[in-house]
Amino acid sequence: MREILGRRRRHRPRRKESSAQLDAALISATARKWPVLPGAGLATGAARGGRGRGCACPDPECAVPGAHPFDPGLLAATTDARMVRWWWTNRPTAPVILATGGQAPCALSLPAVAGARALTALDGMGLRLGPVVATPTRWSLLVAPYTLERLGELLHAQDRVPSSLRFHGEGGYLVLPPSEVGTGQVRWERAPEAGSDAVWLPDVESVLDALVEASNSAPDGGSRLTY
Repeated sequence: MREILGRRRRHRPRRKESSAQLDAALISATARKWPVLPGAGLATGAARGGRGRGCACPDPECAVPGAHPFDPGLLAATTDARMVRWWWTNRPTAPVILATGGQAPCALSLPAVAGARALTALDGMGLRLGPVVATPTRWSLLVAPYTLERLGELLHAQDRVPSSLRFHGEGGYLVLPPSEVGTGQVRWERAPEAGSDAVWLPDVESVLDALVEASNSAPDGGSRLTY
């Protein structure tokens, strides 16, 4: 009797599930039109000679592990969905880096303790805030795009601007959730409003005084660069 062989099943490779970073990068790039690119990311202890987790870039003393562009450079930031998919398909856990300024949001960042104080003060004033990004060490408030000239005028009017308060404008960048960097997980302290692709952002002038005051009174003087 001739054996009747069943049909062989074709092997179909499983489709890789989208990473949380890819999903976040696509939302930022395509829905919000924010130019993004992958960050350097973190290296494992084995890749660093057993020295624990640190930046995947070549600098063993990197001050902001994982939390900066490396390859490609910042100028490669894009809103093109195909490019975004290619980047995060190859590096699914890469941090999501927002290139700030231009038509994209700018940001002001300060130590986490000062950030919490500033948000309490701004809420007490009844000011409408935009998204706020938080890491264990620093909080960043997204604001409407500003020019360096405008920022300079505002800072000149201040009596003292602490080094712990930093500005992410044209030519700068910010790490977006749900990235993981050397200081820990990046999250939304205030997430963008759901149901709207156009994210509302406050003017930098409306939040600057509160951020300067909170930074001046915070115990962290900001002498060390931590993201």
